[in-house]
Formats: sequence, structure tokens, C-alpha cells
Amino acid sequence: MSREPDFLENLRAELSGGRRWLDRAIVLAYAVVAGLLVVGLTMAGDRAFALFERLYDAQPWALLVWTPALTVVIVWATRRWFPGAAGSGIPQVKAALEPALPPERIGRLVSLRLALAKMVLTVGGLAAGLSIGREGPSVQVAAAVMQHARRWLSPGTVIDARALLVAGGAAGIAAAFNAPLAGVLFAIEELYGRFEARASGLIITAIVLAGLVAVAVFGNHSYFGVIRVPYLDWSALVPGVAVTLAAGVAGGLFSRL
Repeated sequence: MSREPDFLENLRAELSGGRRWLDRAIVLAYAVVAGLLVVGLTMAGDRAFALFERLYDAQPWALLVWTPALTVVIVWATRRWFPGAAGSGIPQVKAALEPALPPERIGRLVSLRLALAKMVLTVGGLAAGLSIGREGPSVQVAAAVMQHARRWLSPGTVIDARALLVAGGAAGIAAAFNAPLAGVLFAIEELYGRFEARASGLIITAIVLAGLVAVAVFGNHSYFGVIRVPYLDWSALVPGVAVTLAAGVAGGLFSRL
């Protein structure tokens, strides 16, 4: 016969686990650091792209030299010293989460060294005017920071390296776009199935905390601005259907090719 859980007994057991609380504090501290790094990447990226725009306004023809030259330097440095920093960043984190991947190879995909390189290379790419975004780099940077916390946790902790990678990847989204709940949704949608049930509450807390760091810096505003939909009447029906059909056909042909 099942009995009701003893609230006081469970509370006493929870509060008596000092090492467990220290592990939680370490994870949350790393979440704050991850949020700060992503915020720094966001601010540096915005300034780098503003530099590109000023150069475009002042000397547009200079970009014919500036963009290719800086791109060559970025590609050369990436291939020479930081091959793990190439690409978006999200595929690297998802690959690091694969159970079949040996633990010693995770460092080739996410590490503090790659995180710092990713930040510098991303800022350089934005200064060159390359068509890149911060979503992937933010995921890889924050995942690398959170994964580093594993070395300070107790041997018997239920928080494994892959749970930290999930927290870091989602924390990167939360901090990059000033949207804590979006980070939780990203973890569920993109990194679904990697949560440890015993650590899920802590992981979600870490994601939200990293997002709140961004909110504290940038304020509680919508990153993508406010969408104002104009009044629509029946005159938009035919063009709307035409564009929808054309986009569907083009997408299908692209997928087939």
C-alpha cells in the first residue's frame, strides 16, 4: 500500500545535503558567467557590425578589399588553430551530446579555448560584413562554459556533462535574444531527450538565470522589436495566395534538387 510522501522528512534530507547545494551553486554561478559572455559577444558583435556600416557609408568601394581580406584571415586562423570553432555552433553542441561520442572527444567540439576563439572569430566576421548571426556561436560559447563546470562538481553528482551541455546551449539562446523562456523551449525542441529527470529543475533554473543576466543588462525589451501588422482587406488575397504558392513550389524544388 502506497503512502503519502513525508514533506518534513524530504525537506530535512534536502537541506542536509551540503555538497548537493554546493554543486547547484557552482552550476548557477557558471550560468551567470555564460550569460555574461554571451552578452559580451552580443555587444561586441553589434559594435563590429556598426564599424562595417560606417566603413560602407564612408568608403563603399573599400569593402571590395576589406571584406575578402578579413575573411581570408578568419578562415586561415580557424583552420590553422581552431578547427572546432568552424561552422554554426549548434551542430557541434548536438554532436557533443551524442551518447556514442567518447568523453575525451567532447573537448574538440566545446571547450573554453574554442569558446573564446568563437567569440573573436564571430566578431571579426561581423566586422567583415559576413552574413552570420549570433545564435549558433552563442550556443557553442555558453555550452562550453557550462561544460567546464563539471570538473568542480562532486563525483557522485547527478549532473552529468551532457546535462550541462543542454543547459549551456539553451542558456546561450536565452542570453543572446534576451528571452529566458525561449532558452527553455530551445532545450526542449532542439536538444530534446537529453534531460536527466533528477537534474531537470536545476538545468531549467540555469537557463532562465543566464537569460535574466541579459535582461539585467539590456532591459526587459523585445530583441526583435515590435511587429505592427497593417490593416488588411480582400485586395491582399490574390497576391497573398500567389506568393504562398510560389514560395511552396520554390521550396519543394529546392528540397528535391
